[in-house]
Amino acid sequence: MSGTNRLTRFALIAACCVVIAYAAGRPLRAQQLAATFFTLLDGNNDGALTRDEMQAAFDKWYTQWDAAKSNALAPEQVFMGVATAFPPPPPGDAPPQNRTPRADDVTAMMAALPDSAPAKPKQPRKVLVLARAAGFVHSSIPLAARTIEEIGKKTGAWSATTTYDAADINDANLKQYDAIFLASTTGFFLDDPKDAAATAARRKALLDFVRGGKGLAGIHAASDAYHRNSRASGAGGGAINFQVIPVVMQIMTGDSNHDTRLSREELASVAGAWFDKLDPGKTGRIARADFPQRFAAVPPPPTPAAPGGGRGGGNGQAAATDLGPDAEVGAWPEFNTMIGGFFKFHWNDGQTITVKIDDPSNPVNAPFKGQEYVIVDETYTFSRNTYSRTNLHVLTSIDYAKMSAEDKAKEQNPRPDGDYALSWIRREGKGRVFYEAHGHNEKIYANKLILQHVLAGMQYALGDLAADDSPSSK
Repeated sequence: MSGTNRLTRFALIAACCVVIAYAAGRPLRAQQLAATFFTLLDGNNDGALTRDEMQAAFDKWYTQWDAAKSNALAPEQVFMGVATAFPPPPPGDAPPQNRTPRADDVTAMMAALPDSAPAKPKQPRKVLVLARAAGFVHSSIPLAARTIEEIGKKTGAWSATTTYDAADINDANLKQYDAIFLASTTGFFLDDPKDAAATAARRKALLDFVRGGKGLAGIHAASDAYHRNSRASGAGGGAINFQVIPVVMQIMTGDSNHDTRLSREELASVAGAWFDKLDPGKTGRIARADFPQRFAAVPPPPTPAAPGGGRGGGNGQAAATDLGPDAEVGAWPEFNTMIGGFFKFHWNDGQTITVKIDDPSNPVNAPFKGQEYVIVDETYTFSRNTYSRTNLHVLTSIDYAKMSAEDKAKEQNPRPDGDYALSWIRREGKGRVFYEAHGHNEKIYANKLILQHVLAGMQYALGDLAADDSPSSK
């Protein structure tokens, strides 16, 4: 998750569920959130909040967030506004990760596993699956890790070990492995915010591992790492203050006409309704000491209907609100180049994408038999400041010509070149890198074509499957 583009209405809902569960287990965090919110609202800093102060704070925020004076804020604008108003999150303070995939997802994945590997391993291979997310935590991470384990077991192409501990990326431990697989590793996933030396050692270990002749593969949010939005405060590359999401969700309940936009009048109504709930005694003042408990008692917003209706097409996504150049910048350029690019925008899960086979003769693309295919998932685009065919051998990409004008218009900071790669390989020193952009939704891991593609990409990264990895453009 990153920048103004990463938090759409339905992504906010999913993330809110994670954070509310997290807050339930971490009451101190919820109290800190409420205490900070009170400070932002208490305009005269007298330790008591009045209705006028709450209304004035919301009105001031609306003016700041609505730079275009459209009187129609999108959910992602509200999120970035709130995230900017609140202080940055404590470094590394991401929600806890579930490490167990759902049984029915595992069953579906097992049924879709490839029968055999396209290449015979040159020697027994070992893969380390890193499943740590330091930013947005995808629910599919444990399934992605299990998938790599099971592909290796069934085909004999490798054996795999999964870790959620970034400390396992060290020279001594990595000697036993032939490749690392990054399972949607968002944010600054290797970093220890309290130990600069450990962070530097882990980063160096990863680069040395690959450049020395080993392999690196990543799926989906492995590219949503080590970047930030230069126009936004706080950390980036997935290191977003998820603790504010419940506040954002409550604010978006003010969308009374259900157009996925929030007007100034609707936000003012939210402020008034909140104050009524927070001041049950109708005293007109809320003391600082009372605010956290009362704020925690405000009921969570109802879960809206699934995407389908409304403005912006069938995936619940509205038209873009920012059409200027993207402002994403890399936070670790060597990794950004090695993985091939970093996240800029996504079409919501539910978006139908036609996937073009850019190099039909490449053995990593053999499962597709030269035929385009259709996929429904959350589909990434990449910052044009880093992604380039001069750096990558592109395997598959979005068939942009087959996307409707309405769907194209959903992209924030649209690419002017219409170039949207989805999977690629590349050389990094003596090593090899494979990346596949899909893999957000658990159903992707029951897609036989994708699993065969990942198997072939992994064997390329391991050095067992020879493939043309020269840049697609000179």
